[in-house]
Amino acid sequence: MKFGAVPAPDAAGTLLAHTLRLPHRILKKGHELTRGDLEELAAAGYQEVVVARLEEDDVPEDEAASRLAAAVAGPGVRASRAFTGRCNLVAEVQGLVLVDSARVARMNEIHEAITLCTLPSRSLVRPGHLVATAKVIPFAAPRNAVAACESAGSEEGFIVQVSGLRPHRVGVLLTRLPGTPERLLDRASQALGTRVTALGSTVHRETRCDHAPGPVAQALTKLVESGCSPILVLGATATVDRADVIPTAVVESGGEVDRFGLPVDPGNLLLLARLEAVSVIGVPGCARSPKPSGFDWALRHVLAGLPPSIKEIAAMGAGGLLKEISSRPQPRTSVPAGVRSAPRRIAAVVLAAGRSRRMGDSNKLLLPFDGTALVARVVDAVLSAGVAPVLVVTGHDRDAVAGALSDRDVQFVENPHHQEGLSSSIRAGVRALRDDVDGAFICLGDMPWVRSSHIERLLEAFDPTEGRSICVPVHERKRGHPVLWASHFFPVMAQLSGDVGARDLMVENAECVHEVAMEDDGILRDVDTPDSLPGVSEGGP
Repeated sequence: MKFGAVPAPDAAGTLLAHTLRLPHRILKKGHELTRGDLEELAAAGYQEVVVARLEEDDVPEDEAASRLAAAVAGPGVRASRAFTGRCNLVAEVQGLVLVDSARVARMNEIHEAITLCTLPSRSLVRPGHLVATAKVIPFAAPRNAVAACESAGSEEGFIVQVSGLRPHRVGVLLTRLPGTPERLLDRASQALGTRVTALGSTVHRETRCDHAPGPVAQALTKLVESGCSPILVLGATATVDRADVIPTAVVESGGEVDRFGLPVDPGNLLLLARLEAVSVIGVPGCARSPKPSGFDWALRHVLAGLPPSIKEIAAMGAGGLLKEISSRPQPRTSVPAGVRSAPRRIAAVVLAAGRSRRMGDSNKLLLPFDGTALVARVVDAVLSAGVAPVLVVTGHDRDAVAGALSDRDVQFVENPHHQEGLSSSIRAGVRALRDDVDGAFICLGDMPWVRSSHIERLLEAFDPTEGRSICVPVHERKRGHPVLWASHFFPVMAQLSGDVGARDLMVENAECVHEVAMEDDGILRDVDTPDSLPGVSEGGP
């Protein structure tokens, strides 16, 4: 192929190298120039143009890309129509992409004009998802280079294919200890069922038993007899050794443990075993959360008929660090150094509707604290941390509370049912939040020792994608306030009842709770009686 600038009258039959604008139309890159085009170019003042002229040994870009894609594509993959030197390979089925990485590298070494890029091997795809793309960089590729790629593709095995997920009748076994609430098992069951359904299978049977080798072994045998395959076992406690309850039960039932432990975090404590011809996965506790883990990787492989080998498991360590921790940068958020990595849409609901009966005739929220009303002190701490919007829930003494905050940028939400207790104010506040809010603080209006620094630390820790969707301040092992909740809890919070706030909801979602250590007890101290307020004078928010 010859490339360069030529006199415009001599460019008939060549390919335009760069897009050109004419008075009445645009000639795009790669357009084959005609005599009529050249006349328009001359009229527009173009004396020469940059073009590519193909030679006998060149394969045009679209033809070359199509031939490359055909050489690469295996089962579960189809090639789309080539355009501008690119031919995409898309998945025909839901499954795992299998890539012969060594042969991909060899094809990319053949000639610089030819490129082939794919998804990482073992990626999960659905029908229509892009799997790979063959791209010819210039306007043509040498004929011998295209032939060499086709030869590489004709070797035994496929370079790119998709191993389809097969529908399975999955068994689920949940174990319990004395006192384990059934609602916790219900939530675990829902989390596993959601994953199974998303991968095209169904939970055929679920059973629950005591967390001991004998009952677990009996339950495993019954699930196999009922036609379940694979079987997912989520224990009441984590498996920490091959001699622990679940692996012991597998062996007692006649099975064999293939592997305990994965080089993936979260998901280290995963068990791969077999009982007769049925795969058994000992599910790590992190699977109670929807965030990605090693369990997702193992489940996909089993449902795709690709039980991982020891070599494949060992290779997972490269790229297996899925968990992000506060002591290192958060690569998925790409926040510049020194900038707080909190989501942008965090609101606050300040509860200020109660009667404060233990304070006598006074409304404690209006009492002065260093010259500022208690409720205003709390609001100032939230606003100083950059949280917005701030919703103040009022009820008793509504006008006086609103007056104390009249010069603050807050919104007021009336709770006509404030006599019903704390939960009624949470309901009112949460229901008034905008739909685009990612999370919200639930703040008590009688905690003037809470500072903006407390709020900021909670913001820094908050990350629902990493399982930190309920952030609780802690001092000397005691939990305090305010608590930062992810928005997916709002529908449940909007139905709370009683006078214990969201305490039970936090217990039910223990796997989502992230405790954030605080250096002082300001997050524990509130004002309930007159004796708790006099003589106090501390720094501002």
